[in-house]
Amino acid sequence: MSLVHFHYDPFTEFERLFDDAFSARFRPSDASRAIESGSRVGTFRPKMDLIENKDSNEVTALFDLPGMKPGDIKVDVQQNRLTVSGEMGTESERQERDYAVRERTYGKFSRTLQLPMGAKPEEVQAKMENGVLKVTFPKVGKDQEPRKIDIK
Repeated sequence: MSLVHFHYDPFTEFERLFDDAFSARFRPSDASRAIESGSRVGTFRPKMDLIENKDSNEVTALFDLPGMKPGDIKVDVQQNRLTVSGEMGTESERQERDYAVRERTYGKFSRTLQLPMGAKPEEVQAKMENGVLKVTFPKVGKDQEPRKIDIK
């Protein structure tokens, strides 16, 4: 009887290797700390979809954050960058006959998107529903829309 259920996803593993390679290149302090401690840095990268709606001139970013509550997530706009960050933690415990099983998962995440020039922080809207965070913002600010100039 196996005590551990392991699901292998090669795409997730490839993404982890790619992220580790870049974090070692651009953030050597985090990578060296992880190597010294013998573990990986406690972060995860939630899946994100970007959807452009040309009719409403909006961009929607969908973040998969299962099991998280809106209070665990922070959405900031600073210097024309949208940052979604948070921290999650789950714990489970069960007792069976002669042994106990305790599982703990903790991690932090942060994803940053460049907003279009002229975007105002008050135009960014966020809504959480069924573990999916939906962040919507205008694609182009009203003052940044192209305008046709007549040649005389």
